[in-house]
Amino acid sequence: MAIRLEIDVLLAQRRMSVGDFADAIGITPANVAVLKNGRAKAVRFTTLDAICRVLECQPGDIMVWVPDA
Repeated sequence: MAIRLEIDVLLAQRRMSVGDFADAIGITPANVAVLKNGRAKAVRFTTLDAICRVLECQPGDIMVWVPDA
């Protein structure tokens, strides 16, 4: 996939656990793991909004385009 989510980096910078993050944005820790591990096929705008609100960041801080090899 050419779009990578940098949630793990932002969580580490903010010293926030996956469980606390999942509770704050209203999804399960398993779904956070899907986002972190690059297995997500899509992200709802409501989820993206919650992520940005909780991490106090912009969507561009979370999403990085990586060219395919």
